[in-house]
Amino acid sequence: MSIRYFCRHCGCKVGDIDYTSFNSKELGFDHLTTQERKEFIQYHSNGDMSVKTICEDCQEALDRNPDYHQFETFIQ
Repeated sequence: MSIRYFCRHCGCKVGDIDYTSFNSKELGFDHLTTQERKEFIQYHSNGDMSVKTICEDCQEALDRNPDYHQFETFIQ
């Protein structure tokens, strides 16, 4: 089983974690609200998970252009 991390803005793959078991506290998921968990974590029938995060390039773009925070996607 895997946890796959993807950028929520540009969709690029950020990384993978292979696991047999995990603690949501170890991954920081306990800091998310119920709504944030629904928005950022997707559970698949094979036991894998996809997690929306932000890549370094998109974070740099947001740092340079704070007005981009209003857009879900801003990379053309």
